[in-house]
This record gives sequence, C-alpha cells and structure tokens, in this order.
Amino acid sequence: MIPSERNVEGRALRTGRRRALASALAYSAPPAATLLIGGLAWELWTRLSAVPEYIVPAPSAALGRLASDPAYFAGEGAVTLGEALAGFLLGAGVALMGATLMAHSRFIERSLFPLAILVKVTPVVAVAPLFVIWFGFGPIPKALIAALITFFPVLVNGVTGFRSVDRGALDFMRSLRASRLEIFLKLRVPSAAPFVFAAFRVAVPLSVIGAVVGEWFSGDRGLGSIIIVAHSNLDMPTLFAAILTLSAMGVALTAIVSAVERKALFWHESHEEL
Repeated sequence: MIPSERNVEGRALRTGRRRALASALAYSAPPAATLLIGGLAWELWTRLSAVPEYIVPAPSAALGRLASDPAYFAGEGAVTLGEALAGFLLGAGVALMGATLMAHSRFIERSLFPLAILVKVTPVVAVAPLFVIWFGFGPIPKALIAALITFFPVLVNGVTGFRSVDRGALDFMRSLRASRLEIFLKLRVPSAAPFVFAAFRVAVPLSVIGAVVGEWFSGDRGLGSIIIVAHSNLDMPTLFAAILTLSAMGVALTAIVSAVERKALFWHESHEEL
C-alpha cells in the first residue's frame, strides 16, 4: 500500500472513531445529566430535611457503602446475573419455539396461547415459594422464576414477527416452490428479528427482577438476599447500594442487547440515520 493510501485509510478510520464517540456521547449525555441532577436534588433534600438514614439515605451514603466493599457487591451481583441470564435464555428459547409453532398453526395458537396468558397473569411472588419447595434452595428456582417472567413478551413479539411477512415476498417464494423451512429461515426470521430484539430489550431487565424475587424466597447469595437482610436490619445504605448495583446491571444488559441489535439489524429501517 502506498503512503497516500495509508494516509487516506488512517483519516477515514479516525473520522469513524470520532463519529462513534460523538454518537455515544450524544446518546449517553442526556440520561447522565438527568441522573446527576436527580441525585444532587436527592442529596440536598436529605441534608436539608434531616431525614434519618434508616428511612431514606443520601446518595452519597449509598455510593460510599458501595465503594467501601465493591468486591462484595460485585460477587453477589455475579450470582444474580448468572441466574438472570440462565432464566432469560431458557424463557426466550421456549418462547421462540412456541412462537414458531403458533405462527405456523392457528390450532396450536388457540391451544397454547391461553396457557401462556395464564402464566402471564399468575403473580411471580405466588409461584416463587412453590418453586423453592419443588426445586430446592439452589440456583434452579431463581432461573425458573426469571424464565417465567421473561417468557410472555418474547412469545407475543415472536408470533407477531413471524407473521409480519411481506405478502408479495411470500407469494414469490412460494412460486419458486420454496420449502416451509426455506420460507421460515429466509423470510420469516428476518421479518421477526426487529420484533424479537424489541422483546429482548424488555425481557432482559425483567429476568433480573425475576432472579431477585427468587432470591427473596430461597437465597443466601445474590443481591436479592442482600436487600432482604439489609431491610430487616434497617441498613438502608447497603440496601440502596444493592439497588444501584441492580440498576447498573439492568442498564448494561439492555445496552448490550441494543448494541447486538444494531449490529445484526443494520439493514433494517429502524436503524437508518435520519
């Protein structure tokens, strides 16, 4: 490669990096500013009104507790994260299989969808103690509760996506005598991908909630257990530090899903630059 070509390539690479950095700052700056303003207002309110720490701690107290033992919260957060991800993968996998069957058969949809609604409307806190009795005190009941809470949004969006195919494209593939598998892989899956990723963005933070609920009933590890113990001891800084860790975990997981979506669906109109 001649020097001029290397210079052009280097400038293009630097320009791309600057644009990516500017895009990231434009995306993250508004929520960061909002959180900062809200945190400062909260800090001032607790200091001026002299609210007892065992009722509402100042943000500085929660951040100080988190900074005093980051390894503790990171270790317990890793336990909760593992349970949440296992539940998410299980719930999303079962939901996508069910959505595939329902999208190809109205009879199967009429048979299974009422059961899915029953799962949706059943309170998780009512099912969690049963899972503890049936599956013990290990990670399995937490993962199952996380799967239960993530199942329905992925199922509904999956069914909608698999059926939201262009009628002209479908007729064209049928005229070419494409098999049902070819139609599914080359037409239905791309059509459903935006719907499925939208469901993933909803389901990923829900899986964290499901894991925490499971830890309330059956956990001696995890952030949910920390919250229960801290609440019993009126240790609000520790409780809020655990909540901050959970919030950071949920934001990070959602950001990861969004990044994967942008890479996988670069061709979709929802990711076009306006």
